[in-house]
Amino acid sequence: MFTQNKCLVHYCRNNALSTFDAQGNITDEKNYCLDHIPDPGMAKAAIYKYIEEHEKIVGLNASGILFDNVDFSNKKFFGCNFTNCSFINIHGDNLTIRMCIYDFSNFNDCSFTHCNITFSSFSASTFAHSILSSNNVIQCNFNAIKAFQSSFDDTDLFNTRFIKAVLVDTSFRNCNLKKTILYDTERTNVSFKMSNTREALFSRNGDNPEDTQFGNSLVDRSRA
Repeated sequence: MFTQNKCLVHYCRNNALSTFDAQGNITDEKNYCLDHIPDPGMAKAAIYKYIEEHEKIVGLNASGILFDNVDFSNKKFFGCNFTNCSFINIHGDNLTIRMCIYDFSNFNDCSFTHCNITFSSFSASTFAHSILSSNNVIQCNFNAIKAFQSSFDDTDLFNTRFIKAVLVDTSFRNCNLKKTILYDTERTNVSFKMSNTREALFSRNGDNPEDTQFGNSLVDRSRA
């Protein structure tokens, strides 16, 4: 996992950005967060360069960084922190993500396909016009996300949580929803067509919404 060094500003509770040695390797040196670092442009450039030059990225802390029009295809991220990041026009095919944190991040016009994502958290993030299809997303946390006009189609979502998520014009077609938890979600025009909704948990008392109880509904109008 990333080293959880706090920002050098004594009252700041943000995690510090990663530092790099002369050979370009991540170090454990203390640093500032993006809000307090003296030269944020240089810090961002160093992180961009590290990701570009490495296929396997371990323990990177890039909290708060903006990534715009970047291709992450075939990258492997292990134990990285992308909390409060913004991802715009990002393409990622065949990504591997393990034990990474993307909480409170924004994903706009992004495409992630044929990815393997496990034990990672996207809690309270926002997805707009984004595609997360044909992926394996196993035991991940999407609690309290907001998803607008996005797609999780053809994805294995085994034991993944969407508790208190707001889902609008978003599809889960042909997904594996075994042990997927959708407690207290707000859903408007959400499609679960050809997904095994009987295996999902929509309410704490075990009842499924009327439109999804047979497992092949076209549209879930819950709370519409």
